[in-house]
Amino acid sequence: MIVTTTPSIEGRQINRYCGVVAGEAILGANLFKDLLAGVRDIVGGRSATYERELQRAREMALTEMQEKARALGANAVVGVDLDYEVLGQRSGMLMVSASGTAVLIE
Repeated sequence: MIVTTTPSIEGRQINRYCGVVAGEAILGANLFKDLLAGVRDIVGGRSATYERELQRAREMALTEMQEKARALGANAVVGVDLDYEVLGQRSGMLMVSASGTAVLIE
């Protein structure tokens, strides 16, 4: 499945718009505590563990979005937007969401 942030796919025609699709993944408060406990992982101001968890959450959100697109009969998602939001009491959770338009391309 082609997934792109652009509104169209060069060289491909959109035959049908199937609808807006979204996927979400939430990292809980325990993850933040675990990551903070592993601060020795930080090199040059970056935490490899935290980055891996964010990447995993992003991949989960994108996969869920693609599954919803397939269920609508789509074979691509255009106009994809990724958002990161802090949620919950004391900002204890991080949500990664992916949304876009499911389409059927030739």
